[in-house]
Amino acid sequence: MSPLAQIESLLFVSGDEGITVADLAAATGLLRPAVLATLERLAQKYTADQDSALELMVNDTTYRLVTKEAASELIKRYFENPLSTSLSPASLEVLAIIAYRQPITRIEVDEIRGVQSASTVQKLVLRRLVEDAGRLDEPGRPKLYRTSDYFLDYFGLKQLTDLPPLPAAANPSDQSDGDGGDLFLQAFNQQLNQSDEPGDEA
Repeated sequence: MSPLAQIESLLFVSGDEGITVADLAAATGLLRPAVLATLERLAQKYTADQDSALELMVNDTTYRLVTKEAASELIKRYFENPLSTSLSPASLEVLAIIAYRQPITRIEVDEIRGVQSASTVQKLVLRRLVEDAGRLDEPGRPKLYRTSDYFLDYFGLKQLTDLPPLPAAANPSDQSDGDGGDLFLQAFNQQLNQSDEPGDEA
């Protein structure tokens, strides 16, 4: 795999938190000047390619992939159109993890699920079920997420303590092997089933 492809793949999986030049150098084994030169090539590639919807954004020494402004209306429609439809299984799983582990970073959600969750988290933010909760005080300052007041209304909860307890087998501090999402979802589904019972509000 070429240096450009390596850096592009790392930018993709880093999601909205982005990745620093130092981390790119450490992961690829490239020297900092080579990383910067490759990032410049990648930025030029996206700018020149009219069939690409991506561009490279930099904030200090942190780089991230974003969509071009021309795609903003299309993306907005994509996220807003399903507002009246049910949440997907992936969205429910991510939402359950955030609900039980908040405040939590997107990377921590990824570690629990074992798959990348950036787009799912963003969709939950746009549906107003999840909101920013500041940033973690560590290198890179990743965003923290929590459930919103609308989340409580949406699922018929008065407070977060109304959520069913996690299964006895689920120790939140140990769920980082990529298989923990099901345990959070199992508990969360109890609330969904209760909300669907006759007499409960939708």
